Amino acid sequence: MKSKLSLLFIAIFSYSCSVNQNKTKHSDLPIIGTWELISATSTQKDSTFSTFNPKVKMIKIINPDHFAFFVHDLTMGKQPNPEFSAGAGRFTLVNDTYTEYLEYFSNRAWENNKFEFKVSVKNDTLTQQGVEKVEKLGVDRIITEKYKRLKD
Repeated sequence: MKSKLSLLFIAIFSYSCSVNQNKTKHSDLPIIGTWELISATSTQKDSTFSTFNPKVKMIKIINPDHFAFFVHDLTMGKQPNPEFSAGAGRFTLVNDTYTEYLEYFSNRAWENNKFEFKVSVKNDTLTQQGVEKVEKLGVDRIITEKYKRLKD
């Protein structure tokens, strides 16, 4: 009986060690974390302009396989047209190619689209640049966004 319990314990211990080894480590994906948007530009045709609005706050949360972002005004909703939007979905990261699969968004016309970006992390800054294209909305632009990592 004791040998069966010992064998069971060893099997469970071995399995738990292998499961932990297969999990993605946060240090393996430097984009994991909570980020606040600090600058944004958009390029359409030959024109590049800032899309960063200091009157709103945007954060992006990235875990090992999903992302979410939230935008809201800084007036606590007391302006005439309070601003709030949110989106989320899965993502993949292969080398420096970060691809978002937008599954949920407050503007439903954006849902079920794929957006591919080149990303880099330097110190506490995440930069992503890529094409936002949603044919049914006539959206076709290059965006560059910079985020600052939020500390715990």
